[in-house]
Amino acid sequence: MINNQLIKPDSIAVIGGSDNPASPGGKIVENLLKNHYKGKIYIVNPKKENVRNLPTYKQVSELPPEVDLAIIAIAAKYTEEVVRILSEQKNTKAFIIISAGFSDTGEEGKKLEKRIVEQIKKHNGVLLGPNNIGMINTHYAGVFTTPVPELNLNGIDLISGSGATAVFIMEAAVKQGLTFNSIWTVGNSAQIGVEEILEYMDENFTSDSPKIKMLYIENIKNPDKLLKHSRSLIKKGCKIIAIKAGSSEAGNRAASSHTGALSSPDQAVQALFEKAGIIRAYGRNEMIQMAAVLHYGLPKGKNMLIVTHAGGPAVMLTDVLEKNGMKIPELPQEKTQTLLNELFPGSSVNNPIDFLATGTADQLDKILEFAAQCQEIDATAVIFGSPGLFEVYNVYEVLDKHIKNSNKPIYPILPSLVNVENEIEFFHKKQNPSFPFEVLFGQALTNILKASPGFDSPEKKNKTSKKLNRQGYLSPLQTRELLLEAGLPLIEELMSSDLNEIKKFAKKHFPVVMKIVGPLHKSEAGGVILNISNENELEKAYQKLMKIPNAQSVLIQPQRKGIELFIGVKKEEKFGHLIFFGMGGIYIEIFKDYQSVLSPASKEEIAYKLKKLTSYPILKGARGKQGINLNKFIELIQKIDNLIQLYPEITEMDLNPILAEADNFYTVDARIKIN
Repeated sequence: MINNQLIKPDSIAVIGGSDNPASPGGKIVENLLKNHYKGKIYIVNPKKENVRNLPTYKQVSELPPEVDLAIIAIAAKYTEEVVRILSEQKNTKAFIIISAGFSDTGEEGKKLEKRIVEQIKKHNGVLLGPNNIGMINTHYAGVFTTPVPELNLNGIDLISGSGATAVFIMEAAVKQGLTFNSIWTVGNSAQIGVEEILEYMDENFTSDSPKIKMLYIENIKNPDKLLKHSRSLIKKGCKIIAIKAGSSEAGNRAASSHTGALSSPDQAVQALFEKAGIIRAYGRNEMIQMAAVLHYGLPKGKNMLIVTHAGGPAVMLTDVLEKNGMKIPELPQEKTQTLLNELFPGSSVNNPIDFLATGTADQLDKILEFAAQCQEIDATAVIFGSPGLFEVYNVYEVLDKHIKNSNKPIYPILPSLVNVENEIEFFHKKQNPSFPFEVLFGQALTNILKASPGFDSPEKKNKTSKKLNRQGYLSPLQTRELLLEAGLPLIEELMSSDLNEIKKFAKKHFPVVMKIVGPLHKSEAGGVILNISNENELEKAYQKLMKIPNAQSVLIQPQRKGIELFIGVKKEEKFGHLIFFGMGGIYIEIFKDYQSVLSPASKEEIAYKLKKLTSYPILKGARGKQGINLNKFIELIQKIDNLIQLYPEITEMDLNPILAEADNFYTVDARIKIN
């Protein structure tokens, strides 16, 4: 879909171009010229005879017969006719419409946008936008905004659903020394969105392609495509950082099951990101810190050396790193004594290495030489600012030298944004981003290290021709039959309104539990009675349950003991089925201790998510108490996964509780909703 005319056009027509840089069309022309576009530029402006000494035309129809790319900066109502002429008469195959006034404004605008897309598709063209700022790559800067950052083939690829957000990201990233390879803004994503751009990057990937991608996403239109191409790029060596905006929900979500209450579109986004291996950020600043970390690479182990000439920042960095799983190991004295002799009196080499506010470039050089040889550490963070008494160019020269020659990451934390502004700019020009805040750096690094590695999905099961011909919740009998088909271990039970039949069952199984059949929420209706141990208690329980409004019958089961587990399913629009699991009881009700995966999920992905449960030590067995058979629990989750693939019309499912006694599992209560 994305073509060479969009990526590397030989000619660009700016519709609405002018010589006024304060207008969108004028700024586009200025950016094309200032950033050395090498192709032909044509201007269409009915009010101008000449724009910047470029070929200028009154009408689109007057343009030369071959125009690769049209950047359209005119009112929305005029765009349809312009697109028609360009696509039919000028062989134009690529369009960037920066104008607003389409699906962003209402139904009429949506219809206009659809007609334009159909016209472009009919002529095998591609549309970026509308309602965006354009795009920038190493061939041209087709945007009406600033800054246009320094571009290089090793820079970052940024894809943004919001033009303004892309500008703000670029501004902050450039200040921190990051460079870019391309910037794409999709606006309304009328034809291509974030997913299609990732698809293009994946299918055209080479060993020289940029390895860091930053995504700002407002709407995931095609989760399967996003997952497929993100996963593929990550397996090829890329790192993808993404912000998904709009993750909160206004108000409470009405739900008829535990899973329905837990589930949300954001849960689906999180599960998709974790399956793909996408690193999630929650703001522009965090995303930029993460990109800078990835520029330098990740440590192979958890041991960090901190080098500083200021005590406070080193203490704060130590705190954030150790709280999030990194180690700041004390260095062996026999290895550090020689180094200590090279530093000023009062310096410390315990880790952090503090070589004082008067520390010199030569001393830093010796410290970093020591760090390169020290097998006890995996990476080094260097904190070096200035009180403003003297220039520190020589210090940053030393840093640059060691960064480029070290086989272990060195992270430069340069906090003096005013006192050494010029030196930091000098450092950035050597293709070195920096970190202005030590705690934000520490959070970014550890969040990356804790991110999911990503998991390949198993092949989906073939859908069964058998249908569940019912809407709403299945009856207990239908639910039982379906779970037996899935191969789940079910507890013995009887559903009846005949007291004699109930007594006969109970005599074989005392103590028993009785539950109401009829009301949707049994517990809330007082419809669950535990520890019934004799016939007298049984009769009283039966009478109480059958007096509850809408009671149809009772369900009786042997009362088992064990660890309560939970498995749930919720079908989310566009994403498919989410499977939730964890401990049941108060862990799901109050602590919200659960994990989720998108179906289909591999055994490895489920096992990884199980370990993220706060209650995982209990499941594994802790403090002398026996845990559960974790492999069997994973198998149960996979059986549910298989079931929902065979019956995709299942929209909600609760198995709560499942009782686990070591190797034995019993599904005690289940609810399945069909739509």
